[in-house]
Amino acid sequence: MIERVRLTRYVSPFREGGSLPGLMEADDEGTYVVKFRGAGQGPKVLVAEVLCAGIAGLLGLPVPRLVEAELDAAFGRLEGDQEVQELLRASTGPNLGVDFLPGAFDYSVRAFPVDAEFVSRVLWFDALVNNVDRSWHNPNLLWWHREPVLIDHSAALTFTTTGRARVPIRHGRTLRASTCCSGSPPMWTRLTRHWLRCWTRTRCARSPPRCPTPGSSRNRGSAAPRSFGRRT
Repeated sequence: MIERVRLTRYVSPFREGGSLPGLMEADDEGTYVVKFRGAGQGPKVLVAEVLCAGIAGLLGLPVPRLVEAELDAAFGRLEGDQEVQELLRASTGPNLGVDFLPGAFDYSVRAFPVDAEFVSRVLWFDALVNNVDRSWHNPNLLWWHREPVLIDHSAALTFTTTGRARVPIRHGRTLRASTCCSGSPPMWTRLTRHWLRCWTRTRCARSPPRCPTPGSSRNRGSAAPRSFGRRT
């Protein structure tokens, strides 16, 4: 089950994304990028984030740790920015916290090459979850501790917002794979019917694994936000 934390401090907003997520501290001394249920896209995109992170973790793809972030009503009264204040008021209660990765860079294929096997797994995963938001201009990847990390799957599982699935956009130019199918047999065998059933049940859901890094991702005392990703 996903860990629950209580938010204690609002640090700053991420204005690069339309949903206006915020960098916040919690009572576990961790720092999180919080995606709010009161944003225009609604809570369904948060459900998509949780499901996709769980599936990605099962397939061995690195994703940040997710938490259920409890927001107190007092935040909406104390924030000075009116836009942020209205968002916080509409998001009282549980929201989605994504572990903040201090010092992470936006991924660039020229600066941070990755192997073809990893690329094939990402392509296979995006096709599985119907992710329409990973592209040449917006790969939704971070480079952290010399490893790629997948982020931002709110546009995946598009039936949650449109009522029907769509074909994912092609992004093979961003991550050059030798083949999209080389990793398919060992990957799909991990997605058993029992696991999928358990993951979609609230009480049986397992928390996505921590991002594999040499140190803790709690980032105590981290500095101002670096690069979480341009679009959220």
